[in-house]
Amino acid sequence: MHDDTPVFVISAAAELAGMHPQTLRQYDRLGLVSPGRTRGRGRRYSLRDVATLREVQRLSHDEGVNLAGIKRILALEAEVARLTEQLDALRAYVEPGRRVFTAGPSGDVVAVRRGQRLQRGLRFADTEARGALVLWRPGPR
Repeated sequence: MHDDTPVFVISAAAELAGMHPQTLRQYDRLGLVSPGRTRGRGRRYSLRDVATLREVQRLSHDEGVNLAGIKRILALEAEVARLTEQLDALRAYVEPGRRVFTAGPSGDVVAVRRGQRLQRGLRFADTEARGALVLWRPGPR
């Protein structure tokens, strides 16, 4: 079972999180934790939702953060996770020392095959390379 698989009904999720089911309904209305829904609109919570509910409770009780602050913290954590994934994907694409990039006159950055040289009038990925700047990073020796 995946952490994002919605499996728990509200009573089970509330018990796992140590909360009252009405609290979970309130958090759903506020957008703090938005569980999956069945065809009949019943809430189904995942393990990740339960962990988030526990974090909401910890921030509220232990740290004294209000619900608006908690909502902002959760949004920022989600944004950091999204940006981290994007950065990891870009790092995997770039593979330092294995790719060469060129910046064309329009400012677009284009990957160039290793070993290719820029020549006047040569086009890379539909970008004119005339007057382009080549960025290069040597690989490990």
